[in-house]
Amino acid sequence: MAALVEGPHDATVERIVLDVDGHAVDAIHARPTGTALLGLVVAPDIGGLRPLFDDLCRRLATHGLAVCAVEPFSRIPADERAAMTVEDRLAGAKDLYDDVQLADLAEAADHLGAADGVPLVGVAGFCIGGYYALKAAATGRFERAVSFYGMIRTPDMWAGLGHTDPVDAAADACPTLFLAGDADPWVPAADVEALRARWAGRPDCKVLLYTGGVDHGFAHDPDRPAHRADDAADAWRHALAWLFETG
Repeated sequence: MAALVEGPHDATVERIVLDVDGHAVDAIHARPTGTALLGLVVAPDIGGLRPLFDDLCRRLATHGLAVCAVEPFSRIPADERAAMTVEDRLAGAKDLYDDVQLADLAEAADHLGAADGVPLVGVAGFCIGGYYALKAAATGRFERAVSFYGMIRTPDMWAGLGHTDPVDAAADACPTLFLAGDADPWVPAADVEALRARWAGRPDCKVLLYTGGVDHGFAHDPDRPAHRADDAADAWRHALAWLFETG
């Protein structure tokens, strides 16, 4: 069972396609029955949209959120994308561009506003999605943000003209919660301290570090060897509370 427990609402989930400047962007749209309380754009991990995220978006919707998750590799034809392994995606991430990814996340937010009438929209992401969620937090489009173990600096294997380091814009972030483990090779301690420094004097931005050998990806996928059920459940409690703290 996923670490995110279901909330009190029934919810539906569907696959949709967003139009972003003439490009078709595959997405998941989940909503609670009745009125959604808030909107949430989800940036998935390197594996992109798959059944894990259909279920995750539905579970988030049971908490009263209208949710839209977007595929980070949508500019690659669907048949080619279907054949990509995780290793292919990791290698291909260097060819992604911040402006494209952030435009897709912004369009997902606009879709939630139009389809579900939510006045406020947050953003949450995991792994590379957490990397983009940190950047999206500084665009002014989102009310609140949660980054699950997003890279604070661009990994060397992804370095290129298309990427900036999230830490460079962190001081401009909306209220943001960053969650990671103390044994995450993608989020070294020096980067965590750099993020804390950028948020000095910002009580509305918080780093929550789980200790005791907690590795990358511990929260969102219970089938991963790194999954830590108790830490994951705690991280989800903090993430939901953060998103709903609109004051």
